[in-house]
Amino acid sequence: MASSLLEWIDKPVCVVTSDGRTIFGTLVGNDQVQNLILNDAQERVHAIDTEVETVELGLYVIRGDNVCMIADFDKEKLVDSPAPPLPSLHQQQN
Repeated sequence: MASSLLEWIDKPVCVVTSDGRTIFGTLVGNDQVQNLILNDAQERVHAIDTEVETVELGLYVIRGDNVCMIADFDKEKLVDSPAPPLPSLHQQQN
């Protein structure tokens, strides 16, 4: 996996961590265990009753064992409007 990220160096990426955080930034480096280094990183915090909050992180390292998903993205298509919450799941009783 680590070698396949070489084509994304110096490009904007979106990283979803295993604890549910969404972090955007420019990928500047990675290693064989998928540790990621992002420049100009920002975390986008979503809440039900407030606007999307952007937290500036700067140069940021994400441990490889905390990476759930990494994807490229287009900054112009980023939407700040809040998404509706997902419906609750209910277990059926027998």
